[in-house]
Amino acid sequence: MRKDNPNMRALKLLHSFCPSYFPLMVLNSFFGRVSPYFNLYLSAEIVNEIVGSRNKDTLITLVLITVIGNFAIAIMGGILNRAFGHKETLLYQREAVCYNKKTLGLDYDNLENTEVRQLRRKIVESSRINFHGKQLLLMSVGRLVNITISAILALILGIEMFVLMFASGFSWLIILLACLIVGLVAFNVWYSFREKDKMGAVYRNVSQTMIDENRIDEAIDCYNMGKDVRLYRQDKLIMKIKNYAFDLHKKAFRTMESKRYKINMPLTFTGILLEAIIYVFVCVYALLGTFGIGSIVKYVGFVETITGCITSYFAVFADIKYNTPFVEDYLAYFDIPQKMYQGSLTVEKRDDNEYYVEFEDVSFKYPGSDTYALRHVNMKFKVGEKLAVVGMNGSGKTTFIKLMCRLYDPTEGEILLNGVNIKKYDYDEYLAVFSVVFQDFKLFSFSLGENVASGADYDVDKVMGSLHQSGFGERLATMPEGIKTTLYKDFDENGVEVSGGEAQKIALARALYKDSPFIILDEPTAALDPIAEYEIYSKFNEIVGDKTAIYISHRLSSCRFCDKIAVFDNGQIVQRGSHDELVADESGKYYELWHAQAQYYTESQGA
Repeated sequence: MRKDNPNMRALKLLHSFCPSYFPLMVLNSFFGRVSPYFNLYLSAEIVNEIVGSRNKDTLITLVLITVIGNFAIAIMGGILNRAFGHKETLLYQREAVCYNKKTLGLDYDNLENTEVRQLRRKIVESSRINFHGKQLLLMSVGRLVNITISAILALILGIEMFVLMFASGFSWLIILLACLIVGLVAFNVWYSFREKDKMGAVYRNVSQTMIDENRIDEAIDCYNMGKDVRLYRQDKLIMKIKNYAFDLHKKAFRTMESKRYKINMPLTFTGILLEAIIYVFVCVYALLGTFGIGSIVKYVGFVETITGCITSYFAVFADIKYNTPFVEDYLAYFDIPQKMYQGSLTVEKRDDNEYYVEFEDVSFKYPGSDTYALRHVNMKFKVGEKLAVVGMNGSGKTTFIKLMCRLYDPTEGEILLNGVNIKKYDYDEYLAVFSVVFQDFKLFSFSLGENVASGADYDVDKVMGSLHQSGFGERLATMPEGIKTTLYKDFDENGVEVSGGEAQKIALARALYKDSPFIILDEPTAALDPIAEYEIYSKFNEIVGDKTAIYISHRLSSCRFCDKIAVFDNGQIVQRGSHDELVADESGKYYELWHAQAQYYTESQGA
């Protein structure tokens, strides 16, 4: 099966973003290139008329045509240039939207995939540094259009020259000089194409060193690093790495410049020789009386343009060839498949919130790993049940939640919602069943209200109620613009920086605002002070209401208010029961964990 050309695929994709872009490119290029040839032709005619018959009316007519023609070309060119600039901006905006939609629509496992993240970064940074990828492809297409229009206009001027030359009878001279010109042009094409092809690897090496150097610069610019850099004097280590990356970049750049100089030397020499031959070629025929003196400029311009166009054609194709791997990277990102089945069943909307989730012999391995993160998990959640999930780091607690929320699908077994495999449900409708506060939650540099509601339009009273319910009420009262206050300073210099504990309360308010039948809290009080933590615990039943709640924590003392506790160890559920039942089992994992934490409080009190 024939594989589609990546450059043609990319051009079709870009055309779909803005269908009028390429037609306007051609029109804009035409009016941008026609002026020199228009002036070249009329200038030659004016000189010929001055040297020849000097007819006043003819001269005035030629001058008027020149002035009016340039005026019309300038006006039309300006209009088209503005229109093309608008379409170009529109194309890049729509492409960026499509690219970001692709990222937002990726399966979650691809977002956590290092190769996918590196691919996206490589595409963005290569484009910024040397315009590699879609930008260089568009630039190359623009150059091809310009070259083609120049060649067509030059050929129109050349028809007259060829007719006059062949009429003069010196065909042997035409053949001799034409062979010299063709030979030099052929050498330029062969040499530049071969060397430019070799330069592809050099350009890619320079691009990679610049990407590495820019990543270090981004780390230096990140204000979140500032405290650690100063306290641990990491500036010396960072600058050592920075200097090493800069040396690699400098070495690669020097190699590129050296190779480019060596390539350009023969091309410069043959270019000068070619120009000299062209002048001799045209001047000889002028001396023979084949055409007027004024036509020398016109015909020299024609021959130079044609030979230049031929060389430029192949130079552009060489650019396209070495840019092709970057285009393939660009397309590879769009080609990342959505493997997770989206489902089609509608999730039943229940006023009584009677949803239950059941794990049936579920095992899971992360993509690319041979180790099971979860093994043979069986569990069913009762409606309105408060379940605590505890265990050591790496025991599988967060993986368990990711599977329940269908960020991943099980490797083995199945998960059921009201007796139906969750894969069969419409993906977005299924996600609406859960309100989650992950340990590594993210707030955005939007307004407080938009962060809580996860949208631009929201119920003000509901936002306020959720914030008060999560314990953010006192801090809200100090916000300069209330719920319209922007968080952080990324987009608003008047934005408010919130502490880790305050951010955690906002994240909890966001989960409450969503008002889903399942609420999942992954270490929801880790950044809170003891008083704020106590307030959350004391109001826990009030906060979750009749919802089914799953509470993940390392602090076993905070799990006592839950109906049941599930203990994870090495990816398995090793115990289940109430706090009193589990702490009474001296041989169990919960007893070990409980007393490992309790001893610090006992020792502290004894001291």
